[in-house]
Amino acid sequence: MSPLDDNKQVPNLRGEDGEGSLQVKLDPKVEIEGAKVFAVYGKGGIGKSTTSSNLSVAFSKLGKNVLQIGCDPKHDSTFTLTGRLVPTVIDTLKEVDFHAEELRPEDFVYEGYNGVKCVEAGGPPAGTGCGGYVVGQTVKLLKQNHLLEDTDVVIFDVLGDVVCGGFAAPLQHADRAIIVTANDFDSIYAMNRIIAAVQAKSKNYNVRLAGCIANRSKDTNEVDRYCGEVGFKRVAHFPDLDAIRRSRLKKKTLFEMGDDEEIVSVQKEYLRLAQLLWDGTDPLAPAPLEDRHIFELLGFD
Repeated sequence: MSPLDDNKQVPNLRGEDGEGSLQVKLDPKVEIEGAKVFAVYGKGGIGKSTTSSNLSVAFSKLGKNVLQIGCDPKHDSTFTLTGRLVPTVIDTLKEVDFHAEELRPEDFVYEGYNGVKCVEAGGPPAGTGCGGYVVGQTVKLLKQNHLLEDTDVVIFDVLGDVVCGGFAAPLQHADRAIIVTANDFDSIYAMNRIIAAVQAKSKNYNVRLAGCIANRSKDTNEVDRYCGEVGFKRVAHFPDLDAIRRSRLKKKTLFEMGDDEEIVSVQKEYLRLAQLLWDGTDPLAPAPLEDRHIFELLGFD
């Protein structure tokens, strides 16, 4: 029996989640209930893990019980929260020959800074399997061990651009999707594709777009111009500070990097963003641009 059969998940061959799409449907038994769920997307290397980890801490500073789930084979999403690369769910399952009933919560959930619970889903071997299956197995394991029952906020930190239904799987669980971008063409191009993916998922699931975060950027003029064109919204801005780079090298979040004025200002922005997301954002429905229109709007001279 295949993993898909075992989880009663079937490929969607009818294009329901997008024209010509091949998607894995969500098993109702693994829905996340009771928590506010956010999925963080963006171009590879844009700083999603740094953003996700500091946002997790900000939520925890607001008194929320937070769980961060890394969805990348590099399994470094929670690196600054725990100070190390923790074992992945998939690697841990392999050790018990995929007999999930043999695992205890401490085998795959690790405590990070300020009590943030950390899980690294991992990924299938290169060129095989499906990222969506990995996400599904991780959520199923969390539910079986009752680890979501006292959780207020779940943050999925998802790898790179959305290139297939598997990588879009966290959107099946999320209430809001957040896109991390920079003030440059390539990052905004990736954001445009992610918007299209979220719009496709929103036809059958509750996920909606919350907005975008301008990261590692002195200015936001290009991001704001794109948002104005498609009907999107920038919800936060984090400049390109050396302290952010150093925090990664020190295996720490920005909330552990002292009380320098620049660092404190970034901490306040994360706390403001966490409060905004907790209070609730209006669901956005931007209209993604065709490729040639992005080039016309932001293209090279």
